[in-house]
Amino acid sequence: MIAVQARPMAQDKERFQLLVDSVTDYAIYMLDPNGIIASWNPGAQRFKGYIESEIIGEHFSRFYTDEDRATGLPQRVLETAAREGKFEAEGWRVRKDGTRFWAHVVVDPIWDGEGNLLGYAKITRDLTERRKAEDALRESEERFRLLVQGVTDYAIYMLDPQGHVSNWNPGAQRIKGYTEDEIRGQHFSRFYTDEDRATGLPRRALETAAREGKFEAEGWRVRKDGTRFWASVVIDPIYNDQKRLIGFAKITRDITERRNAQEALAQAQAALFQSQKMETVGQLTGGIAHDFNNLLTIIVNNLDLLTRNVTGARETRLIESAQRAAERGAKLTQQLLAFSRRQPLQPALHVPNTLIEGFETVLRRACGETVRLSLSLPSRISTINVDAAQFEAALLNLVVNARDAMPDGGDLTIILGETIVNEQRAATLNIPAGSYVSLTVRDTGVGMPKDVVSRVFEPFFTTKEVGKGTGLGLSQVYGFITQSGGHIEVDSELGKGTTITMLLPAHGDGQHESGEEDSAAGGRPARDTAGTVLIVEDEPAVLDVATEIFDSLGYDVLTASDATQAVAVLEQDVPVHVLFSDVVMPNGMNGVELSRKARELRPGIKVLLASGYPMSALPSEGFEEGVSFISKPYRWTELADKLRALRVGS
Repeated sequence: MIAVQARPMAQDKERFQLLVDSVTDYAIYMLDPNGIIASWNPGAQRFKGYIESEIIGEHFSRFYTDEDRATGLPQRVLETAAREGKFEAEGWRVRKDGTRFWAHVVVDPIWDGEGNLLGYAKITRDLTERRKAEDALRESEERFRLLVQGVTDYAIYMLDPQGHVSNWNPGAQRIKGYTEDEIRGQHFSRFYTDEDRATGLPRRALETAAREGKFEAEGWRVRKDGTRFWASVVIDPIYNDQKRLIGFAKITRDITERRNAQEALAQAQAALFQSQKMETVGQLTGGIAHDFNNLLTIIVNNLDLLTRNVTGARETRLIESAQRAAERGAKLTQQLLAFSRRQPLQPALHVPNTLIEGFETVLRRACGETVRLSLSLPSRISTINVDAAQFEAALLNLVVNARDAMPDGGDLTIILGETIVNEQRAATLNIPAGSYVSLTVRDTGVGMPKDVVSRVFEPFFTTKEVGKGTGLGLSQVYGFITQSGGHIEVDSELGKGTTITMLLPAHGDGQHESGEEDSAAGGRPARDTAGTVLIVEDEPAVLDVATEIFDSLGYDVLTASDATQAVAVLEQDVPVHVLFSDVVMPNGMNGVELSRKARELRPGIKVLLASGYPMSALPSEGFEEGVSFISKPYRWTELADKLRALRVGS
């Protein structure tokens, strides 16, 4: 009976030994309670390098590195296994040839039936290749992380499948203004404009990326501070190994400067094309008008000769009809010559106020009963060197066109003023930099689309019905202005009216009073003046009111729409006694900074600053002696008191 039971046990032990010996991917061996090696399998020999006869009876600590042996790690391994029932870890181990490998180690204690420790079972696996792969992956991920974190010109970040921000690089913070703590977990739609969110663009962007594999576009985006920038955006979907969408990668670049440069280039090219086109058309029409005038000369003179020998009533009537047609043809050629800048002009210095006021009756008659005409003319303005008759004809053409654009009536305003054209704007307008008298004709009519605006000065181009216009009115205006050394521009939008502005070179110092002409006979004596004031205001309506107030207080008025224009006036040799400026202005320099610059250029100048903000909210370093402040809205009486106080203080 005993012999029968012993044989199966011996067979089991033999099979187990065969199993252990057949394993070559694991080192499986036994240790006695002190850590001495008691058995050794082929797997241990394969990747540790020792044959069984070399290693049996040796301490297992020889597989550990010098550093681990110095810290007592082998002893702690056995103690941990005995105390906790198992020890498991990964670490560097040493082969017979001294090379190292990364090992996964499991040590189990072996107890007999009475609880006595018989030794340890130790299983080791060589994970060096897996370790290398993991290290390579970690290194690659770290390099990628450093790459992304090092990019500052691009916003690179991740979104979850619903569009919430999950990470954030320094480029995103620089471009959009949010720190990672502020934006993580927020929906990326906050970067879009209100208009784009209202149309569902953020949602469509993610849907397109998921459906088509990419979303790419350009558009306005919003920074943390509310400012907008023009962005180039790419969104790519991210899938895991199971092809399940786990999020999106989003790359955004701020290309505002590039877009501005492209728009500026496009505008310059359009301006050049328009200039070349108008020059070409002008040469063509000038030649046609010249030849047509020669033909008309023959026709008119032959008709005159015929009238000497014709006595019949019918023949006389036919000749007179032909003469009237010839006269109309002559007027058409004059308009063509005006456009081509070949008309004979008789320029002289004129005060534009006088020209307009003397022609006002004709202008009002041309407007008809349904159009309300108003004039905004400063009391003093520089002279212009123009042909008076052609100036009046050009103004009448503009008024008639404005009237026709308001068939149901409306408001027509003629505004006269002065402006400084700086070097940059002068290059764009193709005129010399300097002082110009501006004449603006503004209506509340039907307006024009952009394609019509680009052609309004072309001869024979008209939007009026057949028989209601020759298409030569604005051509005459264009020719007269350019031949006079000026510039004309049109600003119009459908349903919002049209504004046409003519710029003519200013002559003199802006001290000519309304109705005062330069002539050998002299003019009216100049009125007593309280001095010259330079008004700096970027809002045209406020500028008009301020001009009227100062004029009523006896001041000669100069105006500028920003600090740059004001400095240009102050650098000229013209008297300026008072600077009256808004504090908050466009184009960089504010009123306080302008006041300091003005006092550098003109130490004795008095400065009165105005603002809709309270004085406490404004920078105080500019309010030195000679500088005063008035709050908007102001009354003329308050303004007079402030000016009186400035004079007393001097």
